[in-house]
Amino acid sequence: MTNYLQLIDTNTHGPRYDVTPLFSDHEAFTALIADLSRPFDASDFDVVAGIDALGFILGTAVALRFRKGFIPIRKGGKLPVEVDTCAFVDYTGQEKSLELRADAIKQGTRVLIVDEWIETGAQVKAAIQLIESQGGVIAGIAAINIDDNEATRPLLETRRCISAVTSY
Repeated sequence: MTNYLQLIDTNTHGPRYDVTPLFSDHEAFTALIADLSRPFDASDFDVVAGIDALGFILGTAVALRFRKGFIPIRKGGKLPVEVDTCAFVDYTGQEKSLELRADAIKQGTRVLIVDEWIETGAQVKAAIQLIESQGGVIAGIAAINIDDNEATRPLLETRRCISAVTSY
């Protein structure tokens, strides 16, 4: 698949694109996972964390490619166990939260975070805060797209960020 990004539906309502057509095409999905994973081939990490919900799809595929475990970072109010929670304001201006099982990360665990699209970085910053609060270390961040703007620039300048659209 030479340009699988063309499968992303940009003719949508609202500010978001629909990436799910990319997932339904085996060749395109395989190429996407390879492109998101390849920069981390020589990286030292222990586990992949995916952000609810499309980050679950991508993160699980990346974890399987590397033969690593997968940790879901859930939207607030979803887990039926003790959790750590982090509130944030998303790209729409709404206050939301992410949660992580309280015992999900062991001290020193190196984590690769995977998400679908990073517009402002608020959600991934909340995920970073949850992981680091449990003693985890961020090994990198991978997404189909990471917007390069004033809000995401601190993330791009301080973390290893890989995007299928543009690598930083």
